[in-house]
Amino acid sequence: MKLTLNSNYKRIKLKIRNKVTGSETRPRLTVFKSNKYTYGQIINDVKGSTLASTYSNFDSKKKSEASFEAGKLLAQKALNLGIKKVVFDRNGYKYHGRVKNFADGAREGGLDF
Repeated sequence: MKLTLNSNYKRIKLKIRNKVTGSETRPRLTVFKSNKYTYGQIINDVKGSTLASTYSNFDSKKKSEASFEAGKLLAQKALNLGIKKVVFDRNGYKYHGRVKNFADGAREGGLDF
């Protein structure tokens, strides 16, 4: 079986998701990046519900700066809900660039990974 880029990404994503689950006391912070935006969600896997979400809709900034600001915004929303500790799910992406900036913004905003 020949692995393509998409199937390789799915394999890595499933490997991460088997190890990382969110609970009610420590929900999962997941990141998704498209060509234009970076999205983040805080998910309670026990109930299967999204607690908070945001995306980098700051058009005047670079993508990496916008993802940093989106991470800070998501952290602020989480703190308003009383969430301080989360489990970080990089969603199959390498931990660099926009994913790293999103995580750094969330940490600066007050979340603890």
